[in-house]
Amino acid sequence: QVQLQESGPGLVKPSQTLSLTCTVSGGSITAGYYYWNWIRQPPGKGLEWLGAIAYDGSFYDMPSLKSRASISRDTSKNQITLQLTSVTPEDTAVYYCARSQYLPNIWQVVSDEYDSWGQGTQVTVSS
Repeated sequence: QVQLQESGPGLVKPSQTLSLTCTVSGGSITAGYYYWNWIRQPPGKGLEWLGAIAYDGSFYDMPSLKSRASISRDTSKNQITLQLTSVTPEDTAVYYCARSQYLPNIWQVVSDEYDSWGQGTQVTVSS
């Protein structure tokens, strides 16, 4: 059974770049036809899809982020990395990585579209 674990700094200053890593165990990130997604939940708000990297390395991001998000992978470490540039306090959220078997609905996160989730990591943007 695949397991996902997010890691990264809990506190980031405004205007800096946030970098989070999702370490995958129990399965290769290049196996099958999976999409590896980043999702976040700001305090008091719903889940927001940020982007994904596919099994073949293709990258998809949320247009509303205006290219601030990028997702890469390290196949030797079986890791997926999210970078979010020019962060503001509005980027404060719990960040999750999750696996899906196809590119999910990017406008509304539907939990049933994902078969594995990490436990999430809190990120606060504050000076």
